[in-house]
Amino acid sequence: MEVKKASPSQPALKWALINLIASIVITYAFQFLNVDQNSSAKYLSFLPFIIFLLLTQKEFKGQLGGYLTYGEGFLSGFLYSIFTGVFIAIFTYVYYAILSPEMVSKIMESSRAQMEAKGNMTQEQIDTGMGIATKYFAVFATVGVVFSYAIFGAIVSLISAAVFKNERSPFDVPDNYDAPTPSDPTV
Repeated sequence: MEVKKASPSQPALKWALINLIASIVITYAFQFLNVDQNSSAKYLSFLPFIIFLLLTQKEFKGQLGGYLTYGEGFLSGFLYSIFTGVFIAIFTYVYYAILSPEMVSKIMESSRAQMEAKGNMTQEQIDTGMGIATKYFAVFATVGVVFSYAIFGAIVSLISAAVFKNERSPFDVPDNYDAPTPSDPTV
């Protein structure tokens, strides 16, 4: 009888998809409530990310019979972070490029106002920078999302893996372990 080893990618993928749904809801809630893109409320979107990362590690630990090494805990959390980063990046690109391009204009207007308020750039430099940023905004946002989720997820996974770590002692016998029977009766 073959024993199937649990895979960290299954719970990571499941919770990443759930986080994608939560992120879409949060994005449109912020848009509907007209929350400023530069407000600190944008950091609330990281709360579901952290909660779902912890649930990924907890579920994987459950699949392993309650035992989890530090490396397995980190791997499950990091896989979740990568999946989430890719899914959110795809959504970000579609959101800014197709679904709500007017949000790019709002962000660009806010950025222009901040640059002008600082006063350390000429109007020509601001116009050049805004032109490039507007043209490639969706691409910059997409790449930034992937890297930020990967880095933030790695940090949180390192910490939470230490919390969920519960290694099997050498004397613990797995439930599905069949002890070998001696084939030689003299043994």
